[in-house]
Amino acid sequence: MINDSFLVTIERILPGGVGLGHLEGKTAFVSLAAAGDRVRIRVDREKGNLLYASIVEIIESSPDRIEPPCPYFGRCGGCDFQQLNYAAQLKAKADIIRDCLHRIAGLDFPDITIVPSPSEWQYRARATWQLDSSEQTFGYYERSSRNVCDVAQCAVLVPSLQSTLEQVRNTAPEDLPGHLKHLDAVVGDNGVSLAPAFDSFHTSELTLRVKHENYTYNAEAFFQVNQQLLDQIVDFALLDVAGDTAVDLYCGVGLFTLPLARRFKSVIGVEANPVATRFARRNLQQAQLSNAQIVTATVTDWVRSNKNRPDTVDFVLLDPPRAGAESAVIKGILDARPSRISYVSCDPATLARDLKKLVAGGFRVESLRGFDMFPQTHHVETIVHLVL
Repeated sequence: MINDSFLVTIERILPGGVGLGHLEGKTAFVSLAAAGDRVRIRVDREKGNLLYASIVEIIESSPDRIEPPCPYFGRCGGCDFQQLNYAAQLKAKADIIRDCLHRIAGLDFPDITIVPSPSEWQYRARATWQLDSSEQTFGYYERSSRNVCDVAQCAVLVPSLQSTLEQVRNTAPEDLPGHLKHLDAVVGDNGVSLAPAFDSFHTSELTLRVKHENYTYNAEAFFQVNQQLLDQIVDFALLDVAGDTAVDLYCGVGLFTLPLARRFKSVIGVEANPVATRFARRNLQQAQLSNAQIVTATVTDWVRSNKNRPDTVDFVLLDPPRAGAESAVIKGILDARPSRISYVSCDPATLARDLKKLVAGGFRVESLRGFDMFPQTHHVETIVHLVL
């Protein structure tokens, strides 16, 4: 069936952002599709009863389908939902969360709220740009490839990052470091920070105000992509929690650590990135919060060690990377038996995997909400509150 073309109807959008179709008793995963599309597809790869396919021709468009405004769409690997109107994007993300929770964790949530991004475009305040010096291309990886798509205009970047992208692209090749393969960029209230630094581009220290807290960071430390939703993210992640002891796992520069330190008598933040922990300590110091300590260690190592671990924990917040929390971390949380957990996730599949373990360990999901931190892509931020 490889490279042959077939007609299918797209039934819905699945986790990973692909469309679901059926063909001759096999399941087809179709990239860049919309639910309700009638399309001719080409099978690119076959694995058992699974077909991985791309669209050759749209026979009948879904009512959800729009014309993607970006000229790089389909080739650039950055966005995969530009073919959907925004309401359809939000619905697809709710369906993706619901599908993962049901299929992986056995949890059913018929109604899932996705908080929309205030901006559907020009929202991305952090980016990683790739450089291929041999081809003289600068932009993002192409879809399913390590080839660099040469991008001059990115529709999802905030204007200051777009301006920086143009400045870097206009830099003479001889002024670029010979070893430069990728460039991290992030925005703050006072400018743009780049890492690694070169020529006139600096790894500047940035500041950003979120809710009532001020944060300092740079491009060497992780900070959230969509800064417009951070106030609501912090509000929902913490709700009305308070008590004696809280633990903030994968704490970064302290986005949640600072407000937690105003609610709990003692807070421990754990983060592996030494640049991030340096900023987290400074952010606490600048906020005059002395009741929180930051540990530079992998969360797994810290959980396995007895050093600096509190005897009792009232609240655990974890915000792991896309791979989710390590098994040892989930076991450590179960052993600590906090009365409440807030799990902040950027991947519904790994979230569902970890929730299954936490629920089996005696916790109950109390509330859940999605946040569209990544418009024009299938990615979605989810926050889940669990109680004993």
